[in-house]
Amino acid sequence: MTKTGGCLCGKVRYEIEGEPMFTALCHCTNCQKQGGAAFSVNLLVNEAQLTVEGDLKTFEDKGDSGNNVYRKFCGNCGSPNVSELEAFPGMVAVKGGTLNDASRLNPTVQTYCDSKQDWVSLPESITAFAKSPPAG
Repeated sequence: MTKTGGCLCGKVRYEIEGEPMFTALCHCTNCQKQGGAAFSVNLLVNEAQLTVEGDLKTFEDKGDSGNNVYRKFCGNCGSPNVSELEAFPGMVAVKGGTLNDASRLNPTVQTYCDSKQDWVSLPESITAFAKSPPAG
């Protein structure tokens, strides 16, 4: 199955071939600031599954582990599209809100719950980690 999406202005478009490894909610403060929301919805895919058309700008961020997080966004409209995580080589986090159809997302993991906003209530069936899950 192919999933498609892109930025708000349409200058960046992408395609994901096949299913994501999993969908995760990230409550880290940097994801909150980047997305202007209580958490970020991320589809974790192998980089070979993702094709991007258009120019993305990169903001080099640091995770709490000290590893780089490359936050990629449209230079025209500012929409965050993907993040490359140095801690998880070969994987890309595609921002769920940029999908053309996000209605079938099924988050199974939530990370950085130690920074989760107190007013956010999510199903207990979503596995929760205080920080990031272990790599591998």
